[in-house]
Amino acid sequence: MSRFIVLAAIGFVSSLSAQAELPALKLESQITVSGISSGGYMATQFHLAHSSLVDGAAIVAAGPWYCAQNDLGQALQSCVDKAEPAVDLAVLQSKAEALAKAGKIDALTGLRGDRVWLLHGSLDTKVSARVSDQLHAQYAAWVDATDLIYLNDKAFHHTLPTVAAGSDCDKSEAPYLGRCNYDAAGAMLTHLLGELKAPKDDVSGELHSFDQQELGGESAGGLADEGFIYIPAQCAKGESCQLHVSFHGCQQNADAIGDAYAREAGFNRWADANNLVVLYPQTRKSLFAPLNPKACWDWWGYTGADYTSKDGAQIKAVKTMIEQLSL
Repeated sequence: MSRFIVLAAIGFVSSLSAQAELPALKLESQITVSGISSGGYMATQFHLAHSSLVDGAAIVAAGPWYCAQNDLGQALQSCVDKAEPAVDLAVLQSKAEALAKAGKIDALTGLRGDRVWLLHGSLDTKVSARVSDQLHAQYAAWVDATDLIYLNDKAFHHTLPTVAAGSDCDKSEAPYLGRCNYDAAGAMLTHLLGELKAPKDDVSGELHSFDQQELGGESAGGLADEGFIYIPAQCAKGESCQLHVSFHGCQQNADAIGDAYAREAGFNRWADANNLVVLYPQTRKSLFAPLNPKACWDWWGYTGADYTSKDGAQIKAVKTMIEQLSL
C-alpha cells in the first residue's frame, strides 16, 4: 500500500496539492495510547483489545470500559454526567473475560506490567467523578498499584490541561484545551514511558496530514478523510522511535477545531526531545445513521455491537494505521 500525506508546517495544514510520501519510520514494537472524554473511552478500549501491543494508557475524563454496554440510553444514564444507577463492574468484568476467552480482546493478564495514568478534574461537570472513579477501580483490578496513577484533586474543567494553550482552565469550550499551567501531556508521558528528556519549545519535526482512508483500510470508512501525525526530524531520518496514539474528544475533531488538538495539546514538544512519533487519528460527525453529531469516538455502539473488540471498525482502522506506519 502506498502511503501519501500532506506535509504541514506546525500550526498550518496545507492543501491536498502538496503531497509527498510518508518518511520511512523505524518504530518500536510496543506503543502507548491516551485520550480525553470519548477519546479516553477509546484509549481504554484499544488498550484492552490489544494489550499485547500497548504498554500503557492515559485517560482524561472518561469512565469504565464497556460502561455503555452497547446502549446509548445506558451511556447517557450512567456513563457521562450522571451515574444513577452506577454500572455493575462485575458485569463489565464478565464481558471482558468472555471477549478474552473468545479471542476478541487480548488476555486480561496481559495488562499486568502496563502503566496507567488517569485524570479527572474537580470542576468537571460533563463527566461525573463517580464515573471516573469506576474506571480507576476497574484498572486497579487489572494492573499493579505501583503502575497506576489517579489524579482527581486538581481544579480543572472538562478539558485537556496544558501549560498555556486553549481556553480558561475553569471552562469547557472549544478547542477543549485548558490553560491550566499544568502539562498533562508531559505528566502522562513521563509516567507511561519513564524518565524523559526535557521538552523542546523549538521543535524540529513536522505535523503531517495523511489519508486515513488509505492508511486505515476498509475499516476506516466511518472516520474522517484526514488524520494527523507528528514526526520528529530524527525519526523521519530513520532513527528508532516509539509511537504514541492520542485520541481526541467529542467536538475536538479536525472539522471542528482544525489541527489545534494535534498542534497544541503538548505532546509534540515531548515527542521531539524523546524520539516519539505521535499519531492523532480523527473522527467525523454524522447527522444520519450512524448518528454521531459531535464526532465522538464510538464508546456506546454506533458502529456496531463489536465496537469495543478487535473486530470494532474504529479499533481495526487504527490498528491498521499502526501496522502500515511500521512497514
